[in-house]
Amino acid sequence: MRILLDTNAYVAWKRGHEGVAQLLRDSEKVYASSVMIGELLAGFRLGSRCGQNARELAEFLADPAVSSVGTDNTTADRYARLVVQLRRKGRPIPTNDIWIAAHALQTGADLISFDAHFGDVDGVAWVHPD
Repeated sequence: MRILLDTNAYVAWKRGHEGVAQLLRDSEKVYASSVMIGELLAGFRLGSRCGQNARELAEFLADPAVSSVGTDNTTADRYARLVVQLRRKGRPIPTNDIWIAAHALQTGADLISFDAHFGDVDGVAWVHPD
């Protein structure tokens, strides 16, 4: 199984959420969206443990099973299609989450998130951790 973590799934894992931890253990490949990484780094800089959190994220990203996913023209095309799809449904979601969903589509990974609005995104295999 290949998974892509949403920001809230990474945070839950760091806080000991067993469902996310199990998904990580069961996965052959883990993708980290550059958008998720940016959201985490911003949160770290707003908090009191920036250095420690940044080091732990760097260790996570250095794991051979983890690959960072950047934004390219393919991602941009998927993002644009999702924006149109969601607006036509009358179900807009936060912009960063559309980018994360585009990365999930691009990698073919299951998107691990606690955000139910990913269920409105056609084509994304959304998994809510138990």
